[in-house]
Amino acid sequence: MNRLYHVPLSPFCRKVRLVLAEKKIEVELVEERYWERDSDFLRRNPAGKVPVLRMDGRTMAESHAICEYIEETNPEPRLMPATPAERYEVRRLIGWFDDKFHTEVTANLLYERVNKKITGQGYPDSRNVKAGLRASKYHLDYMGWLLDQRRWLAGDAMTLADFAAAAHLSSLDYIADVDWTRNANVKDWYAKIKSRPAFRNILADQVPGFPPPPHYANLDF
Repeated sequence: MNRLYHVPLSPFCRKVRLVLAEKKIEVELVEERYWERDSDFLRRNPAGKVPVLRMDGRTMAESHAICEYIEETNPEPRLMPATPAERYEVRRLIGWFDDKFHTEVTANLLYERVNKKITGQGYPDSRNVKAGLRASKYHLDYMGWLLDQRRWLAGDAMTLADFAAAAHLSSLDYIADVDWTRNANVKDWYAKIKSRPAFRNILADQVPGFPPPPHYANLDF
C-alpha cells in the first residue's frame, strides 16, 4: 500500500493528495507530527518536512518532485502540458504559490493562527496576520487577471498549477481567511476545482480544536 506522511492543513501535503486522488491512486494517510523530529521520520526524510510519500518501493520527499514523479509514472489524466513553453508556465505558477504566496500569505495566516498553537509556539503575531491579509488581496487580484485570459491558471487545461493554488487556498479557506467576494473569476475557478472528486477527502478534513467554517465543504458557496 502506498503511504503518505502528511499534516492535514499543509498545502504541500494537500497538493500531493490532490494529484494522487485525481489519478485514482490509493494511498494510506498517516498524520506526522514532524515538529517533534521523531527519529523514524527523520530517517524517511532527514529534512524533517512533510509530505513524504512511500510508493513504488521508494521513499520520496519535496512536494513538487513527488508530483512530477507521479505525473511521469502515471501520465493519465495528464496534469502537465505537452510543450516546453506550456510546462514552463505550469512550473512558474507552482513556484509562485509554493514560494511567494506561501511566504507572503500562507505562513502569515495559517501558520500564525493554527501551526503555532498545534506546535506549542505561542500565540499569533497580529502584525504577521495583517500582512498576510494585505498580501492575499494582491494574489487574488493576480489570479483574477490570469483567469480573465485563460480557462485555468496556466492555460486552457487544468494542470498541477491549479492544484498547487487550490492546495493553498483550501488550507486558508479552512480557517475562513479567503475573501471570495474580491474576484468572481477566482471564486468560479475554485468552485470548479472544489467540485472535482479528487477534492472530497480534502473537504472532509477535520483538525481538532479548529472546526472549519460552514461554507468550507459547501460546493455552492
